[in-house]
Amino acid sequence: MSRIDLIKEKIVPQDGIESLIHRIRVKGKKVVFTNGVFDILHRGHVTLLNKASELGDFLIVGLNSDASVRTLGKGPERPINGEGDRAIVLASLQCVGAVICFEESTPYELIRLIMPDVLVKGGDYNPKQSDPNKADYIVGSDLMNDEGKNVVSINLVEGYSTTGIIEKSKNG
Repeated sequence: MSRIDLIKEKIVPQDGIESLIHRIRVKGKKVVFTNGVFDILHRGHVTLLNKASELGDFLIVGLNSDASVRTLGKGPERPINGEGDRAIVLASLQCVGAVICFEESTPYELIRLIMPDVLVKGGDYNPKQSDPNKADYIVGSDLMNDEGKNVVSINLVEGYSTTGIIEKSKNG
């Protein structure tokens, strides 16, 4: 089996979630979940993913589908890279255990299905924010809090953002 085939095995379809979670839990592993667009992978993303993976044994990354990205108001040119390409890039990272693409604008249902031990977002989100109408609310934190599970916000690496990279490439 080629390396790319092994990488592709880390990309799990929605109907494979329950089986994946069962295999992880049977082994007594601590599941960490984070999500995002990960359009142009950069140092900030890699830092967040590595730090998230250190909070448990198996990191699952929820990836916004192309259609989902378009609902987020990131602009008509987004995503730059298609979901299949973004999934391959994420799955190639050693710290990532699995990538699951989701169609909805938020990963709420995915989080409900997985019920990770730790839910992680970047530092621009507030783990204590309880109002889902606020921009810094972590989707799924209500589920986690109800179960007494951890919600963690990891500091962003200053100066790294996909929007910033796109602007820089446009403006030179």
